[in-house]
Amino acid sequence: MTKAKVVQFRRSLKHVHERHFILDVEAKDRKDAEKFIGKHVEWKSVAGKIIRGKISGTHGNKGMVRAIFEKGLPGQALNTEVEIKNK
Repeated sequence: MTKAKVVQFRRSLKHVHERHFILDVEAKDRKDAEKFIGKHVEWKSVAGKIIRGKISGTHGNKGMVRAIFEKGLPGQALNTEVEIKNK
């Protein structure tokens, strides 16, 4: 199990993808981040509710990844930790 940090919604100039998030994982560059593609992600709220997702690809060249969650995370999820499962 690995930890990652929720950095931001995936967005463009005029549109925000509510279920897509950018995660900062323990990777130095794009090549290291590629090993996380396809792994499952879980975010746990303060109340104990779990929202699951899956890492879909890399984002940029600095070792960040994109994750698509089954439901959108709340805005309070920004700068919190998620768990990457080794399934």
